Formats: sequence, C-alpha cells, structure tokens
Amino acid sequence: MELTMLKAKIHRATVTDANLDYEGSITIDTTLLEAAGILPYERVEVYNVTRGTRFATYAIEGPAGGGDIGVNGAAAHLAKRGDLVIVAAYAAMAPEEARRHVPSLVFVDGRNRIREVKASERPATVTAF
Repeated sequence: MELTMLKAKIHRATVTDANLDYEGSITIDTTLLEAAGILPYERVEVYNVTRGTRFATYAIEGPAGGGDIGVNGAAAHLAKRGDLVIVAAYAAMAPEEARRHVPSLVFVDGRNRIREVKASERPATVTAF
C-alpha cells in the first residue's frame, strides 16, 4: 500500500498572468520550483484562495527571479491576474517513509519573492484512537 503525501507547496503566490491561448500548465518562476523541489512537468494541484477553485495541471519553468505565476490554457478560466494561489505537489510513498517524510514549504511575498523556505513542523504522526 502507498499513501499520497504532500511533497511540497508554494504558499499564497500571486497569479501574474492567465493565458487562455497557451496549451496548458502553470508557469512558475524557476527559483520557486527549485526551492520547493517541484520538477518541470510534475503534476501539481492549484488551490485558488481568492476564488475557491481547484484544478490539477503540470508545472513548467518560468524565468528565474521574475516572480512569474502564469495559469495557462483552460485553467485560465479558474484564475485571474492578482488571485492568490497555493501550488501543491504530492508524492506516493510507503507508510514507513510517509511517517518520516517532511514536506518543503515555500512562503512568498506579494511579488512572489521567497520570504521563507522551511520543512513542515514535524513528520507525520499516527494517533491511536
């Protein structure tokens, strides 16, 4: 059995572009991808804090240091410039690994510059009921 665990997230990034005519994906500043440990073409979930919408897509690299967060293709109907989003990546792992796993958390400012990168407070714990 494998569990799906949060691998990494970019927290409360600001959408800088929404392009319906692009074929799909979310463009993310390469600096943010590297800090989070999210690879190009990796599946990500995007949670729009502003609109309450959610969608899945894949990440592509934007220029490093530019602060780009661009929602592309059909998903551009679900996010507009200025919206706050959370970008999350997940990984499947065995329960033993999941218990030790600590996700990467990237916190950004209003211009999508890194404010803080940290690991979760603690690995997953199992509570007996």
